[in-house]
Amino acid sequence: MSVGTAARLGRLGTDDRYLIVPMDHGITIGAVDGLRDIEHTIDAVTRGGADAVLTQKGIARRVHGNKNGAGYIVHLNGSTSLGPDSNDKRQTGSVRAAVRAGADGVSYHINVGSEFEPGQLETLGAITDEANELGIPVLAMTYARGRHLEGEDPEHDPAYLAHAVRIGEEIGADLIKTAYSGDPDSFEPVVAATDLPVVIAGGARGTDRETAAMVRGAMDAGAAGVSMGRSIFQHEDPEAITRAVATVIHEEASAEEALDIAGL
Repeated sequence: MSVGTAARLGRLGTDDRYLIVPMDHGITIGAVDGLRDIEHTIDAVTRGGADAVLTQKGIARRVHGNKNGAGYIVHLNGSTSLGPDSNDKRQTGSVRAAVRAGADGVSYHINVGSEFEPGQLETLGAITDEANELGIPVLAMTYARGRHLEGEDPEHDPAYLAHAVRIGEEIGADLIKTAYSGDPDSFEPVVAATDLPVVIAGGARGTDRETAAMVRGAMDAGAAGVSMGRSIFQHEDPEAITRAVATVIHEEASAEEALDIAGL
């Protein structure tokens, strides 16, 4: 890892732990609550302790000035809920465009096991090469998601998740995001499948207690943090739920302690 990449990666976390709030969902589901006034949400979550926020490049002008010194990641592919297949995420920007937008890092999503996997792998490889030249860290979002996977719940299957996170390292990413398998014991081999830091996705919004307990479980399994969107930006009090999650990640609090500290 180059000096520049390491320095910028440090802007995305605190002491090698990460609380990233992705808010690129506007391209997927539109200007839903929490994203309509994204400036207010970015201000709230970064005041609550988010280490970094993530958007598509076109939202950059609404990010800067509201992120309270937090890091910034530009996401480089996407799809919509209205299109023929949401797994078919296409490239929406380049590393150089992200740098021009003031990003500290970039991210790219691949769906392992889908028919779109080959093209997504190829593009991720090109992005990591470009990012390495420029000293920009890459967050690879590696999901087990597609019709070629077997089982009742392949998206949360530890074996598939372990394969997915290893793919991110093999292709040259610096940080990996994937789904949580559901409990610490099953997630430990996922974290062990790579030498890179692994952060979990938040998934569909649950109760505050479910959110805090999930984060605690992932940290107990060796995760480096979370990249949590809807459970934070669609919360009635984004600052408070961010503070609760940050307390679990950065202060080793239990779920109950974190919710109490955050007033939830």
